[in-house]
Amino acid sequence: MKNIRLFSGNSNRSLSVEIATHLGIELGQAEVKSFSDGEICVDIKESVRSLEVYVVQSTSTPGNHNLMELLIMLDALKRASAQSITAVIPYYGYARQDRKVAPRTPITAKLVADLIATAGATRVVCMDLHAGQIQGFFDIPVDNLFATPVLLDHIKDRFDDNVVIVSPDAGGVERTRAFAKRLGASIAIIDKRRSAPNVSEVMHVVGDVSGKTAILLDDMIDTAGTITQAAIALKGFGADEVYACCTHPVLSGPAISRIEDSPIKELVVTNTIPLGEKGSACGKIKVVSIGPLLAEAIKRIHSGDSVSSLFV
Repeated sequence: MKNIRLFSGNSNRSLSVEIATHLGIELGQAEVKSFSDGEICVDIKESVRSLEVYVVQSTSTPGNHNLMELLIMLDALKRASAQSITAVIPYYGYARQDRKVAPRTPITAKLVADLIATAGATRVVCMDLHAGQIQGFFDIPVDNLFATPVLLDHIKDRFDDNVVIVSPDAGGVERTRAFAKRLGASIAIIDKRRSAPNVSEVMHVVGDVSGKTAILLDDMIDTAGTITQAAIALKGFGADEVYACCTHPVLSGPAISRIEDSPIKELVVTNTIPLGEKGSACGKIKVVSIGPLLAEAIKRIHSGDSVSSLFV
């Protein structure tokens, strides 16, 4: 691993340190700070000439600031003559704006992809993209990793056969089916109608949840309106207990209070996004780490081994 350098922005430094530890290397020396007017300043403190460089940075809140940190770090490393630059983006922000949903609206997920490639990235590693087709927005290789193995390891020994895996909307059915297959469980789907952004209304539960332990599965939880309404609906349709799992705990606005007041017994999330003080104080939230998974992906990219075989 002597030809590898791993650098971190400020969005999730603890995850970067964990990845470096699993790789058996030190985190690269870089200073990422802001001037008094808010402009970001990056100073790479060691030579990266002809080296294989990885930059870990989630574009989570504050999204615009963290995205600019990533872009400026990529540019600095490109100008420092790194041989290759892989942007490791555990949480890819703006992924929800992946198509035109109304006239005269942007496709911001594509814009961000162009910015990352132009800034100097030669490869991208993401975790559970909100929409798989975003991989096609890039003209460079993209490895979209899945948190499923990490979440499965946490829950598979905790429940008996009386489990149903529930998708909170129709878009998550494929993810739910893959998860349920590995647990040998049945699936159910929440039929919901969304009247406005961040506003949803649960209408019906498709599938048998009566007398079962229901596990809601989603890629991200933002304001927690969808997941908590789904939990209420599942209890109304006879579920004994309701648990939830997600990869990206965005948890903005009233999310924490909604989760605390909901029928959800436990919410299992990964550390693609730091929880913050309020999230860490919530007794219902359990964090599992995707650090070892990202480290293994980096090892395989470095050695030319298959990354997709991690998820077979």
